[in-house]
Amino acid sequence: MRIRGLHLERFRNYAGLSADFDSAVNVVYGDNAQGKTNLIEAIAYLSGTSHRTRFDRELIQFDADSALLRGEVERRKRDFVLEARLYRGRGRQISSNGVKLKTMAEFGGVLNTVLFCPEDLSLIRAGAAERRRFLDECICQLRPRYAEALSAYRRFHEQKTRILRDSAEKPSLLDALDEFSYGMVQAGAVVVHYRAHFLRRLRETAPAIHLDFSGGRETLELGYETVSAVTDPEASPRELLPQLWDHMQRHRTAEIAGRICLSGPHRDDISVDVNGRAARTYGSQGQTRTAALSLKLSAREIFQEDTGEYPVLLLDDVLSELDPRRQEFVLNRIAGGQVFITCCEDDRLSSLAGGRVFHVKNGTLV
Repeated sequence: MRIRGLHLERFRNYAGLSADFDSAVNVVYGDNAQGKTNLIEAIAYLSGTSHRTRFDRELIQFDADSALLRGEVERRKRDFVLEARLYRGRGRQISSNGVKLKTMAEFGGVLNTVLFCPEDLSLIRAGAAERRRFLDECICQLRPRYAEALSAYRRFHEQKTRILRDSAEKPSLLDALDEFSYGMVQAGAVVVHYRAHFLRRLRETAPAIHLDFSGGRETLELGYETVSAVTDPEASPRELLPQLWDHMQRHRTAEIAGRICLSGPHRDDISVDVNGRAARTYGSQGQTRTAALSLKLSAREIFQEDTGEYPVLLLDDVLSELDPRRQEFVLNRIAGGQVFITCCEDDRLSSLAGGRVFHVKNGTLV
């Protein structure tokens, strides 16, 4: 799997860009605020995810009304042209090989990416929302049904939150509360099911990577924390639904009183232990960074197992945040797939990784 070429118009600070890429390693260097991360974001968007924004309008240049992204992708020896037209004030238009698509779940089913960025090094110590985002970005690319369920869950959650928030002034809104609660548990049962299965696969691959990464000194353990009423999160959505509904109904009074959604997988988390102790609380910076990198590299292995090809790996200015030993470990683990590496200086990485080297300055790529 690889992205052969990328064309951008009015995307972030790129007024126009057309570039062809190496099938193995692509090093993109330049000063800060020149467009390195914007290039990585464009590639990630073509895989159906964006790690920097929830709203398409933020991707469009300030003085423009629309933006265009087009990527030429090779997947399982088939060629695809992915295109996204973004508009300010109306919905986007997305297509694959000229066929219009309705959802980002369909759009993201062609190109798979795994992204490392400096913020991900704090994945273990960050709040639960960041670990949920990691799960969601991975599973959405592999399981279109999950992406659809997650989107539905977020809509019901947002609507229920508005009902609870405004119910003090308009008590009649509570008449619709159970309708949106049930919509949440229907979609939430699918979300829990897929998250649990993906976590099981992470438990099968990440500990070995972490052990190797730490030179055999550290053991990694992962756990899935979800709604307490759920007895087996890997059970079918049909079995999970009544358990989630029971838990939500038991919290109904408290939710109305507090005007906040207290029950559901929007509060899920991943527990991460290193050598039997909670890494978030007791882990050193080196241990938590190693654990975060192990999770990302594990996700890459899972993608390869599922699709038969490595996903495109995006290393956005992350290697500069690592000590030389961890840099070497990561670079030694990325063979076999296409990689994009952004950095401020190309000297060390270009000689180490090979491939093509691009210089970006003021939204221009050379």
